Amino acid sequence: MRFRRSVWGAEEETVSATVLRRRLIAVFTAIVLVIFAVSIRFLFVQVISAEKLRYLALDQWTREIPVVAERGEIYDRNGILLAGNISSYTVFARPNAVKDKEKTAKILSEIFELDYAELLDSLMHSKVSELTIARHVEKELIERLSETELPGVYYARDNTRTYPYSDMLSQVLGFTSSDNTGLTGIEKYYDKYLAGQDGQILYETDLIGIETPESRAIYQPATAGLDVYLTIDKDIQLVCEQVMAEVYQEYSPESAQCVVISPSTGEVLAMVNYPGYDLNDIPRDDKELLDKLGRNNLVCDIYEPGSTFKIVTAAANIEESLKGNKKAFSLTHVFSSSRTRSVDGTTIRCWSNHANGKHSNQTLAEALCNSCNPCFVDMALSLGKETFYDYLEAFHFGSVTGLDFSGEAQGMVLPESAVRDCDLARIGFGQTIAVSAMQLACAGAAAVNGGYYYQPTLVGRIRSEDGKTNEKISQVMKNRTVSEEASRTLASLLENVVENGSGNKAYIEGYKVGGKTGTAQKYENGVIAAGKYVSSFLGFFPANAPEYLALVIVDEPQGAYYGSVVAAPAAKKVFEGIIGVRDIKPYE
Repeated sequence: MRFRRSVWGAEEETVSATVLRRRLIAVFTAIVLVIFAVSIRFLFVQVISAEKLRYLALDQWTREIPVVAERGEIYDRNGILLAGNISSYTVFARPNAVKDKEKTAKILSEIFELDYAELLDSLMHSKVSELTIARHVEKELIERLSETELPGVYYARDNTRTYPYSDMLSQVLGFTSSDNTGLTGIEKYYDKYLAGQDGQILYETDLIGIETPESRAIYQPATAGLDVYLTIDKDIQLVCEQVMAEVYQEYSPESAQCVVISPSTGEVLAMVNYPGYDLNDIPRDDKELLDKLGRNNLVCDIYEPGSTFKIVTAAANIEESLKGNKKAFSLTHVFSSSRTRSVDGTTIRCWSNHANGKHSNQTLAEALCNSCNPCFVDMALSLGKETFYDYLEAFHFGSVTGLDFSGEAQGMVLPESAVRDCDLARIGFGQTIAVSAMQLACAGAAAVNGGYYYQPTLVGRIRSEDGKTNEKISQVMKNRTVSEEASRTLASLLENVVENGSGNKAYIEGYKVGGKTGTAQKYENGVIAAGKYVSSFLGFFPANAPEYLALVIVDEPQGAYYGSVVAAPAAKKVFEGIIGVRDIKPYE
């Protein structure tokens, strides 16, 4: 029995030691966990949340007066100011620091023409620490405010955007919000450069935001935004604006548009969507009107180009002919004089009735001059879907051009796998395909400039006021479209169109102008809209070495509607204006 008791006692001692060990481990583990938790909290407070906590403490014991960064200015390619700033002020109030809210609301409402009841309610019940009372305030009103010495009310210098040329380039420049953030156009696309970095002045205050007698000011300077220099030429822009205004006055269209680019660089020299709006008096309260007038249709909208697209079809045919492709037509080939072509059971007709014999025995040169649809049907069908689509891709139809502007349309091209012969036939003369004006202008340039497709640009360089930052935007040649020989041949044929064909109203004595007219029917709900047309002309000069290319588009002109009658004369005026402002001598 004693033996058993001793065993049992040993067992009890063993159990007791085990329990004690476990308790010690549990206590030690708990201590480690507490230390670990405290360390994690310490790390979170001292490191991870340090900046936020410092800010909260600073915000509780300081009053901040913002120092608004001066927004970068926008210039044309020659340094002419297009968007600048004028000094103004923003007025703030800290409700907790306003002693007499009724008096303060009364004075502020009188000075800044605000609703007294609404302002008083904000001062009495707002849960925010600071209220913005008025923005873009003129100096005279600030002088009146200074005389009142209202506790809890203060002001800071601000900038108000100003546009010296009012409605010029309105859809391109775009506009800013009330706090000077870019909302549309160049103002939006290059906002990260233009905006700059705001600074502030900090004053020590008590808990309710009242400045203390010992308060010291801490000044954190603002960093001004960078200046943006466009590729736009103000003089050429004004020429185009005037011509489009005249077209609008004469034909009462939905809009009159023009884009001028440099074929050898892709730089946009002018871009007009008429009518526009005054950038200094933006109709912000009428969203529908602002959306309509503020939209850059040349970049963001698409349309069926009609006969101007024949430039692309002709370029593809000429290039394939030079390569020895037997499916392509040579320059001496004579097309059938029939007015119609039957494709997939559908009949495609020429715009002309062929009654005067002018469309008989046509070569490619005459087909371009007469803008004869059946001839371009023959070219597209003969080249075939695969080859023709290779050229559509080379000329970047169905994809954006890469212009530095938000919302660029990519156009509409039927998938190659879904294209029937009747579709391909119509694409050949500019139907069953939709393009943006920028796409067509860039494609036209790449067809006549030697066969080089350049990515278009609206901005040429970005620089700081002191010149320390000076970034030049390089021109990008994306690909070849056709050979230089094919390009020269096409340019010569298009010069003949202006001298002897449908583009003769763009002819300028002494200057080599080339181009192609276009007249496209509009569609509504999938059917042709009776009496609604888009008149256009794509032209360039000098034809033997293009320096300027212009695309004029007149949407739904009233009365006359042919591109040869409406758009070609407008393009002539644009070219004559460029000749005048650039003092270009006639060809010898």
